[in-house]
Amino acid sequence: MSSITQLLRTAARPILQRGFSSKSAAGAQEAANGGFWFGMSDEQKEMVNLAKKFTREEIIPVAAQYDKTGEYPWPIIKKAWELGLLNNHIPEAVGGMDMSVLTSCLLAEEFAYGCTGIKTAMEASGLGQTPVILAGNLEQQKKYLGRLLEEPLVAAYGVTEPGAGSDVNGLKTTAVKKGDEYILNGNKMWITNGGVANWYFVLARTHPDPKAPASKAFTGFIVEREWAGVQPGRKEINMGQRCSDTRGITFEDVRIPKENVLLGEGEGFKIAMMTFDKTRPPVAAGAVGLAQRCLDESLKYALERKTFGQPIIAHQAVAFMLADMAIGIETARMAYIRSAWETDQGNRNSYFASIAKAHASDCANQIASNAVQIFGGNGFNTEYPVEKLMRDAKIYQIYEGTSQIQRLIISRQMVEKALKG
Repeated sequence: MSSITQLLRTAARPILQRGFSSKSAAGAQEAANGGFWFGMSDEQKEMVNLAKKFTREEIIPVAAQYDKTGEYPWPIIKKAWELGLLNNHIPEAVGGMDMSVLTSCLLAEEFAYGCTGIKTAMEASGLGQTPVILAGNLEQQKKYLGRLLEEPLVAAYGVTEPGAGSDVNGLKTTAVKKGDEYILNGNKMWITNGGVANWYFVLARTHPDPKAPASKAFTGFIVEREWAGVQPGRKEINMGQRCSDTRGITFEDVRIPKENVLLGEGEGFKIAMMTFDKTRPPVAAGAVGLAQRCLDESLKYALERKTFGQPIIAHQAVAFMLADMAIGIETARMAYIRSAWETDQGNRNSYFASIAKAHASDCANQIASNAVQIFGGNGFNTEYPVEKLMRDAKIYQIYEGTSQIQRLIISRQMVEKALKG
């Protein structure tokens, strides 16, 4: 076992699932009690430093080129796999590291600092894996999660359709049971890793009654890319995060063995929603990473760029914009830490995950816009980094649940709590 792999396994031990640790005796007691504290453990520090080094050496130097070409970053994915920086949530029972959500968020922020397109390509596989981690039996986990540990392959999450994104109950893809198989037909859209994944989590309608509630209408399946009838479409050319492979997928009479049903028929909607509680905190962390990059680039520029005989940071208008950036970043970071901590405690996390995702996404977009403003005409030019950062930021308000959907979830949780007294 390599020293890096040993480090990652050590850092994934249960005590780190409590959150940030402290070297003090009081901090150790807090760790035992599962409380809050604000220092990283030595293992987490080493992991973050590894991710930071990987980002500086492997991601940042090639980020602009991947943005221009739109190529999938396979060389970076393979290097990250070799270092043990992928597939960290896979259970220890099947050979994984069973990493806490909080620790993965710390890594996600570092990767996103370099390029959120590359980070999304890395993270999307985790999104595809999570339903199998949450609801797969041991045989399913060994077969499909084990495959990802054996070689640098990726998975994908197939829920969104051309006519149904936030409205999951509007999904039209169907899976009809015939003997020991299900026959899958339909179309998915905006599937990240859609053209490069080895297998997909697919949500399909299995209840014959179109008026059946979502809680009973859908089933989750593991679908292999190489099965007959699985047809990925063309790669979409998006505004930002261009090296992330986004495609539509058509399923035409795809035969799925009953062994590939997750948890049971009718359990798919629950699995899909449970997945978001785990995956939205790292998405929020990615938005924070992008925002931090915007601030760092803007601060450096404001110290170097001069107008009226002095650096522009000396002008209050610019200084206050930088201060507002810092406020947004620090509060968004604390939001994702809280949401990840709640998940790692085994608590219901929808409320905090939605707050973190909405706040971080909105902050990232405002901060990216302000970064372009601070750079002035240069910020509107592709030779400077903030132009790409602004394009990349927008999707954070859309994927894995729009900012509006997050507010809907938050408000419903508030009402539920109020009615319970």
